[in-house]
Amino acid sequence: MDAKIEAAASGADTTDLAAREAAYEKFVWDNLKRNYLGNYLHGMLGMTGFRLVNTPTFLPAYLHMISGSNGIVGLGLALQQVGGVISPIFGASRIEHRTKVMPAAMWMGGLARTAVLGIALSGWLLKGQVLVGSILGFMLMFGLFMGAQRVVFSLLMAKVIPISRRGRLQAWRNFTGSVIAAALAYVAGRYFIGPNLFGNGYGTTFIFAFILTSMGLWALQLLLREPEPPTTRTQARFRDRLREFPRLITEDRAYAWFLVVQMLSSSARIATPFYILYVGSSMHMTGKLLGALSFAFIGADALSNLIWGYLGDKTGFRLVLLFSLAAWAASTVLLLEVHTPWAIFLAFFGLGAGQAGYMMSAQTMILEFGARDDLPMRIAVSATAESITATLAPLIGGQVADLLGYGTVFGLSLGVLGVGLAVLIGLVKEPRTARLSAL
Repeated sequence: MDAKIEAAASGADTTDLAAREAAYEKFVWDNLKRNYLGNYLHGMLGMTGFRLVNTPTFLPAYLHMISGSNGIVGLGLALQQVGGVISPIFGASRIEHRTKVMPAAMWMGGLARTAVLGIALSGWLLKGQVLVGSILGFMLMFGLFMGAQRVVFSLLMAKVIPISRRGRLQAWRNFTGSVIAAALAYVAGRYFIGPNLFGNGYGTTFIFAFILTSMGLWALQLLLREPEPPTTRTQARFRDRLREFPRLITEDRAYAWFLVVQMLSSSARIATPFYILYVGSSMHMTGKLLGALSFAFIGADALSNLIWGYLGDKTGFRLVLLFSLAAWAASTVLLLEVHTPWAIFLAFFGLGAGQAGYMMSAQTMILEFGARDDLPMRIAVSATAESITATLAPLIGGQVADLLGYGTVFGLSLGVLGVGLAVLIGLVKEPRTARLSAL
């Protein structure tokens, strides 16, 4: 009799779960237009502003101008990355048991934007070594909350946007955001930084970045309707979740090797802050040239995202990752070997396209591995692993650039990109294909 009762209860639980899954799926599709628009506006405006901060032109050039040191440039980029080492894990542990994560997204996103405002205001309020220290501190804060918000916003997109629509959403939001950012980059270089608008052209540029990213966050808050998932993890202590990292990595070999590719690719950023400094070592760096190369880098991001997004929706994002790493490596070779203006412009265009494809594929592929309840922590594992190597890379790069020159830094970047491509081709399977075959 007990066995019959347990079997009946089990059957009821299964039926109830199936009903909740169906209701969840219906909610997603019923609210897709509204949530699609909210994610689009948030991504477009947010990425427009953050690209002005993260493009490897303005902030490295600003740090070099106020410090005169390659080492400080490397330290700044390292601090930005070290902020993202532990914060994704903390962010995931705070939200993985919650049915609604939008409140956490608002305060994490708001604090990341406050750091951009701090970078901007420091230029007007501070001078000398205090200014350098302040910029470095706000870069650490920026990385800290960018790492946390990466987990939250990735989870939000996974909850409200079906897998078949994620690529095109990212394609169009990145395209329009990058078009606006490319135009603003050119304007900022020529009309803000060149004439030192309002007494600090770089500060003016970063104020614009703060305003745009804040508008994107407000749009998401107004439009997004978040469903409650059928199942969630029970809340666990932070240190207990840390102990589960090995299981998350080893239970899926494709994910484990994907993580290796992520770490190798982020290591290739050893050269990123020095692209613009390398150009400045052989050409006179004017605001107009800085704006033009920023335009090339961000404009390539815009155009290539349309290709990357639709290709990813059609084939899965493994192929996008492969093509983007190859473009990144080829553009680095072009920048290193050919020193004419057209080649430099083309190299920055290729670097923008390659790094855009890497970011889209890495952030989207991670949503397709493993079980849904483990998604927040799986995103956090990837973000943390990526941040560790991205932290060390610019630190090492700054010292190598001072001791051995930019050519050696670029050679190291090419080496890890080559290994990453080999691992991707030989050991990483397309997760979408594996998921479909398991159904």
